[in-house]
Amino acid sequence: MEHRGTIDQEAGDRLDWVDVARGIGILAVVIGHVWTRGPVRDALYSFHMPLFFILSGMLSRPQPVGRFTRRQLVSQMRPYAIFLTLLIVADQMIEPMKGGRPIFHQWPGDLLPILLGGFWLRGPYTIFWFVPCLMVARILFNMALGRWPDPFDRRWALLLVPVTGAAYALGWMTQASPLGLLAVPMAFVLLWTGAAWARVRWHWGMIGPLGLLSLVGLAGWFPTLNMKVADYGWPLLSIGSAIATSLLIVAIARRIAPYAAPLASLGRASLVIMYLHVAFIHYLSPYLGKMWLLAIALIVPYLLWRAIIACPSARRLLL
Repeated sequence: MEHRGTIDQEAGDRLDWVDVARGIGILAVVIGHVWTRGPVRDALYSFHMPLFFILSGMLSRPQPVGRFTRRQLVSQMRPYAIFLTLLIVADQMIEPMKGGRPIFHQWPGDLLPILLGGFWLRGPYTIFWFVPCLMVARILFNMALGRWPDPFDRRWALLLVPVTGAAYALGWMTQASPLGLLAVPMAFVLLWTGAAWARVRWHWGMIGPLGLLSLVGLAGWFPTLNMKVADYGWPLLSIGSAIATSLLIVAIARRIAPYAAPLASLGRASLVIMYLHVAFIHYLSPYLGKMWLLAIALIVPYLLWRAIIACPSARRLLL
């Protein structure tokens, strides 16, 4: 494999193909939350969350640690807190109208699980583990990248081997994951994978081995993944299949970016869709078929994203 320059040095299609890949990823996430059982769900769960971590790694560059950390904490946790608060308030109104009881109804005792987040957030909040996990993994990865800017530096192995071991050991020990931090070690490994792959020149001979490894995961021959509780299936094999599928999606996104504007638009809205889609599925599942759920869970958050970007103050707060 030949090394090439950073992604930033490529022609101006960078954001387009990244957005297309994110669009594919968020579509897989939403479908996997609508069809919660069966081969479609298993195929999508074999790769959909690792794809987002790998894409983030591909765009990573060493940055001053203090400034990057402060920016991450503000820019990621502010929308996290606002979206979570809005959904909790909505649940306090929606569930009584349905004749039910809000998920959080024992105040002030319920403040603790809300603050813990991650494992303790279920139902319409189940996806909220992802952003703090990604944020902390990015902060730690940036610290390491500042020391070793070349992902192919041999010293990375001294770090990646124990971090990978810790990822599996923690998943075997517990499912409790405050703010989704249980998955940070594996997220760190996936960030490195993306950063390393960004320096590899693609050639068509990669399709065979990547395609074979991807196929066995998509076909359900390996146990699937649930990163929220640090369940990574068969050691190295399941996550290896997820990486292979993600890298093939990146290759496809590069090729189709000029013709995939709808996917790119979904990708740009992926954060808002990520936060909100489960709520629409959760509240509407008793009343609508799955195709309607899919359409609403994608379209309504997308339209809300369009409204947010049209309002500068909302954009600063929520994006």
